Amino acid sequence: MRTNLIGEMAKRGISINDVAELLGIHRNSVSNKLYGKSAFTLDEAIAVYDRYFSDLNFRVLFAPTKVD
Repeated sequence: MRTNLIGEMAKRGISINDVAELLGIHRNSVSNKLYGKSAFTLDEAIAVYDRYFSDLNFRVLFAPTKVD
C-alpha cells in the first residue's frame, strides 16, 4: 500500500481517474497499484511524480507501507 502517495493525492485533490488518464491505464489498475496488488513501473512513478508531486521526496512518496 502506498499510504504516503494516497494521502498526498487526497490533500491535493488528485483522483485515481486523474492518475489513470495520465498513465493511459484503467482506474482499477491505478487502484491496484496504490493498494499493493500490483506495482508502479519506474516510468509510471516518474510520470506521476513529475506531474503532481515534484516538490516532495520521491522515495518517501512511493515508499510501500505495510498495513495489517
